[in-house]
Amino acid sequence: MLTLAAIGCRRAAPKDDTRAAREKMVDAIAARWPIQPRVLRALREVPRHRFVPDLPLADAYADKPLPIGEGQVTSQPSMIAIMTDALELTGKERVLEIGTGSGYQTAILAKLSREVFTVEILRSLSDAARARLDALGVRNVRFRVGDGFKGDPEHAPFDRVLVTAAPRDVPPPLIDQLADGGVLVAPIGDPKPHPPQRLVRIRKNGGTIAEETLGPVHFTPLLPVE
Repeated sequence: MLTLAAIGCRRAAPKDDTRAAREKMVDAIAARWPIQPRVLRALREVPRHRFVPDLPLADAYADKPLPIGEGQVTSQPSMIAIMTDALELTGKERVLEIGTGSGYQTAILAKLSREVFTVEILRSLSDAARARLDALGVRNVRFRVGDGFKGDPEHAPFDRVLVTAAPRDVPPPLIDQLADGGVLVAPIGDPKPHPPQRLVRIRKNGGTIAEETLGPVHFTPLLPVE
């Protein structure tokens, strides 16, 4: 015979550990890097486990790259935080993202900007990312399957450009599509230990391009269309 207490236990929702795991992840990032509060808040709100559904929760919220299929990986959350922070988003920008991947970085950008235009060379990844963001109610993202080296000229110019895989050098079309006063953040270089790849931030002002190196990184190559 079931008691009322037993019925209550059966009806109670199972404990959701995802929030605690996400908070722990973001707290660790905040303790190590001076990330803007707006960026940290977005990391706390976007459920990373929804973008790597086949992995255990502990892996989903570990600060490490994770496989997303097609031989690709999503960057570790701390690198996503650093790159997003470097864009200096205020919430009013139109952002071009090169490399949709799982859609996790896309979701972060969508929370912090007015509109995101994301380009992915692999249709299967683009379609999966679109489905995830649709399920989460994200409505300010436009998806495009195509060559990231060419950007998205149809919707240019962009206030911000973020490249999530490494070309040897920043593709000229991406600089051309950057609006005056805009910021581009990208890893560049060959995927070899010597010399290391660099994370760069480019500012475009009055036709002048200023580049700064933010630090060494290691990213998968940006794939060209064959």
